[in-house]
Amino acid sequence: MADIVSRRRALALGLTTIASSLPLITTPAAAQVPGLPESRGKTYVLVHGSWGGGWQWAPVAERLRAQGHRVFTPTQTGLGERQHLLSRDITIDTFVEDLVKVLEAEELHDVVLVGHSFGGFPITGVADRAAERIRHLVYLDAAIAQGGQSYFDVGLPEVAAARRRAAQEHDGGIAVPVPPIGGLGALGIPPGPLAQWLHRRFTPHPIGSYETPLRLANSVGNGRPCTYVHFTSPPFTAFEGHRRWARGREGWNWVELEASHVAPNTVPEEVTRLLAGIG
Repeated sequence: MADIVSRRRALALGLTTIASSLPLITTPAAAQVPGLPESRGKTYVLVHGSWGGGWQWAPVAERLRAQGHRVFTPTQTGLGERQHLLSRDITIDTFVEDLVKVLEAEELHDVVLVGHSFGGFPITGVADRAAERIRHLVYLDAAIAQGGQSYFDVGLPEVAAARRRAAQEHDGGIAVPVPPIGGLGALGIPPGPLAQWLHRRFTPHPIGSYETPLRLANSVGNGRPCTYVHFTSPPFTAFEGHRRWARGREGWNWVELEASHVAPNTVPEEVTRLLAGIG
C-alpha cells in the first residue's frame, strides 16, 4: 500500500520516470542507511555521566569511527546542548526514554551500549526495555541499580545530602550545579587544560534523575552480555558497592584499567582499545 501511495504522489508531481522505478518499500530488521558506506565495524552508543553530554565522548568516539565503527553519543535531556529543556519534570525514566528513542529513531540493532559513571543507570533501563537491540552492555566505572532504586538510594548518604542542598541553593532544587573547578580532582580530573575544558562544558544536572527510582521488569542486564570496567588509579570510592556487586555477578566480565574515573578523557586511546575489543 505504501508503495502505491508513493507512486501516486510521484505521478502527481510529474515524476513519471521516478514513479515507474520506485522499489517495493520494506522494513528490514536492521536497516542500512541509503547512501551510507557499508560498515563492517560495530555500532556503539556511548552514554555520559553527571553534568556531561555527548560532547564529552569526542576523544573516544572519533577514534572508534576512524576504525570503521558507527558511534552515537546522545546527550540526556536538560544537559549540554539540551540544557534549555531542563525542568523539574525530568526523571531517570526521561533519560532511559532518551536512549530508547535514539535506538528506535536511528534503527539501531546489535548495539554495544556503554554507560560511564552515572550513565550506568539509564543503560540498565534501556536493556530492560529494548534488549533485542543490544549486543553487549558495558559499565565503565559505572553505577548500577536494582529495580526500584534511585541513584541517591544506592549512593553515599552524605553525597545525596550535599547535592540536594547545592541544588536548592542553585535554582530552588531543579538541578545540581557543576562543582567548582578545584573540586574536580575528586573525579580523577587532573588540574590543567582538561579540567578547564570539562568545567567549561559541564552543565547543571537534573536532580530528578538522581531522586526517582529506576523501574525494571527484569534483572539487571536482562540477559544480555555484560562487562564491568573498573578504573583503578585511583579508585572512585563512591562506587565501591556497585563494583563489588558486579564482580560477584555470575556471567559478567570483569576488566580493570589503570586509569582515573574519567578515563575516557584522560586515556582515550586505552578506552578505545578496550571498547573495540568487546562484543
